[in-house]
Amino acid sequence: MYDDFARVVVMAKAKVVASLLTQDQDFQKLQAADAAAAAQRSGLDLEVVFAKNNSRLQIEQLYHFIHAVPSARPVAIVVQTVAGDGLPRVARDAAKAGIGWLLLNREGDSIEELRAEYPSLPIGIVTIDQLGIGRIQGAQFRALLPNGGNALYVQGPPDTSAASERLRGLHEVIANAGIELKILNAEWTEASSEKVVALWLSLSSSRDYPLKLAGAQNDAMALGARKAIATARPEWLQCPFTGCDGLPDGGQRLVRERQLAATVIVPPTAGAAINLVATHARDKSPISARVVLAPRAYPALS
Repeated sequence: MYDDFARVVVMAKAKVVASLLTQDQDFQKLQAADAAAAAQRSGLDLEVVFAKNNSRLQIEQLYHFIHAVPSARPVAIVVQTVAGDGLPRVARDAAKAGIGWLLLNREGDSIEELRAEYPSLPIGIVTIDQLGIGRIQGAQFRALLPNGGNALYVQGPPDTSAASERLRGLHEVIANAGIELKILNAEWTEASSEKVVALWLSLSSSRDYPLKLAGAQNDAMALGARKAIATARPEWLQCPFTGCDGLPDGGQRLVRERQLAATVIVPPTAGAAINLVATHARDKSPISARVVLAPRAYPALS
């Protein structure tokens, strides 16, 4: 009987939790699928939870795992936080409970401190070159508006590092190009973008803004902007629209169908984070503090 019990313990899979933003956004669905594929390859047990773009709900979900009995706790949490600060207090509480913390597509000032304090845990950041995304979008804007002009730009939540760095990269490239930006903020979803663009179009000031291009920080928000414009200012549908994420059946398809003029292909980060957890579980060696994946333009800028 003791031998049977020992075999069960050895064969039990280590559990990882992936906490993502919302099921209403295609890139987040890709993140979930990427995490699932990596967990299956690595022999890890994965549970995915979505926060419905609600920071309070996400925190409640995370503490459910952190406060579980030790035998039911995950070995690590892979999380893309709704809050732009990366939830440093929750990260610390997870580490105190012996749970690793892999932050996706966010910057976290406390990560290095946590790594030093809890060197036996897998703690780090897996992200995209967000500044590079903005620079690619800036190059696309310049190619589509060689003579400059007015551009609408739908940004994600400005308190997130992804949104702010993408905007900074865009500004770097379009400087002195004669492109004037009208920036609106949405919640990474098509519905939120459609709502904020529709509200702006209802203002009298928008009538004095001859639009030449509409861009967004993801493809879903680009579609939302396009829907709002189709309703309120259909003549602006002749303008080029650009997005980001570039999923094969998302942004890339929209470019081929000419609903978008361009997008940016962004690789998912969740699978790479799961791979780091698996490597740590197998070798007990320190993981990289920061892994940065590269985006690319679609179609190619050349």
